[in-house]
Amino acid sequence: MWAAAGTSLWSLGGIPLSATARSVNTTGRPLICLVATAVGAVFLLTAVLGFVPGITTNLYDGLELAGHDGNAKLLGLFEVSVLLNIVHGLYGVAGLAMARTAASARTYLIGGGVIYLVLWIYGLIIDQTSDANFVPLNDADNWLHLGLGVGMIALGLVSGRTDSRRT
Repeated sequence: MWAAAGTSLWSLGGIPLSATARSVNTTGRPLICLVATAVGAVFLLTAVLGFVPGITTNLYDGLELAGHDGNAKLLGLFEVSVLLNIVHGLYGVAGLAMARTAASARTYLIGGGVIYLVLWIYGLIIDQTSDANFVPLNDADNWLHLGLGVGMIALGLVSGRTDSRRT
């Protein structure tokens, strides 16, 4: 019926959806704001888990303030330090704060993604045993940072889209 009328509409089970319905959920908040909230919450959770014994291995004897000398690992894979846990917490707070508007949520996701891609490149070029590895970084962290960078940028671009076609 809609195609016969010459109008191209998105549909859900045959029910046409307007651009507003696709970009704003039932809470009335834009999708990109919800995505930024979720990403921020995950970073906050990661910050907390970085201090939880069992989730973080070698926590008591391996967690350092900063640098690569510690051997504490989140989930047994990702090197962590007090500094890194604090950074994750700040990233989470920033995500929650910036999720208030669509524009700032987009900035958080895309800007945060770019920062993670820079951190990925930094992790690739430094000697992981040198003092330049103050974050600390290992190979698992590098892969994670690549995924976070690409993922956050993609979420910022895709979840902020609205359909400009008329309904």
